[in-house]
Amino acid sequence: MQLYNKLSAKERAALIDEAGKDRLTISFYKYYKIENPQLFRDKLFLEWNNLDVLGRIYVSYEGINAQLSVPSENFYALKDQLDSISFLKDIRLNVAVEQDNKSFLKLKVKVRDKIVADGLNDATFDVTAKGVHLNAKEFNEMLANPDTICVDMRNHYESEIGHFDGAVTPDVDTFRDSLDIIEEDLKDNKEDKNLLMYCTGGIRCEKASAYYKHKGFKNVFQLEGGIIEYTRQVKEEGIENKFIGKNFVFDHRRAERITDDVVSNCHQCGKPCDTHTNCANEACHLLFIQCDECAEATENTCSTGCQEIIHLSYEEQKELRKGKGNSNKIFKKGRSEVLKFKK
Repeated sequence: MQLYNKLSAKERAALIDEAGKDRLTISFYKYYKIENPQLFRDKLFLEWNNLDVLGRIYVSYEGINAQLSVPSENFYALKDQLDSISFLKDIRLNVAVEQDNKSFLKLKVKVRDKIVADGLNDATFDVTAKGVHLNAKEFNEMLANPDTICVDMRNHYESEIGHFDGAVTPDVDTFRDSLDIIEEDLKDNKEDKNLLMYCTGGIRCEKASAYYKHKGFKNVFQLEGGIIEYTRQVKEEGIENKFIGKNFVFDHRRAERITDDVVSNCHQCGKPCDTHTNCANEACHLLFIQCDECAEATENTCSTGCQEIIHLSYEEQKELRKGKGNSNKIFKKGRSEVLKFKK
C-alpha cells in the first residue's frame, strides 16, 4: 500500500507534460477537531493519489490546511470525495487566480501539531470562536469606514509585493510575531475600532480573529476566503478592486498578478520589480526580489559569493555544505545583508 510520494519532482513534471491535461490549483482549510490525524492523513493520501492530486496538505488535531493541484477532469470527483467527509461537506474551494499545471509536483500530506504555527500554548483559546466573515463588497465598505483599522496578517515578504490600499502591513517574519505586535499596537482601540484582517486564503485570519476576540477585541472582522476569493468576487460581480500588486502564493508560481501595479523593488538594484526568486546557490536558497537584468548579471544568485560557488563542481559545493545544515539565510526572506535594497 503506497502511503508516500515515490516520484521525484523531475519525473512528475515529465508525466504532466506527457499527459497534456490542464490542472487546477486549489486551496481550502477547515478548523475542526480531528481525533486521529494520522489515520485521516493516510485516508486522504490513498484517495487523492488515485485522483492524481498533488500538493502540500497539513493535518492536525485542529483541522486541515490544503493547497493542491488536480487534473481539471477530476475536479468534481475530488469535490465528491470532500463532500463525503462530514466536516468538509460543501467546503469552499479557492481556485487560483492564475493557473499553472506545475504549481505542485509532489503529493505531501503531513501530520503537524497545528495547521497554522502560532507558538501559542493557551488551553482556554478556542480557535472556532472566530470573528465575522465579510465578502468582497462588505470588506470594501468596512475598509472605507474611518473607524476601521485594516491589518495584513501575512509576513513582510508577502505584503511587500501586494496589499490592500491603506492596510497596516506589519514588518514580521512569522504569523506568531504578528499576533503580539498587533495586539500591542492596537491595545487602546480594543472597543472603539473595527479590527479588519485579511490574508491569502483566510486560514491565518480565522485563527487571528479568534485570538483577538479571546484577547478582548470587541469588533473583529475578516475577509472570507482571503485575497484569492476576494479577487474572484471582484471579477465576477464587477466590484471595485482595492488590492494592488501581486498576491504571494506558496507554490512554484510564487505569486498571482492581481493588478499591473508594481509596489516593490529589486533587492539588488532598486528598480521597480515584484518577481521573487530563490538564490541558485543551493546552500543559500535565499528568497528575494530580483529583476531580469540582475538575474542575468548574477546568474540568479543573491551575491558575488554565491555566484562564485555555483561555478564550483558538485563535489566542491557539497564539501562546502558539509556539517553546516541549512543556512539560516533561507529564512531571512529578503533580509540578508547582501541585498542592498532589501525592505
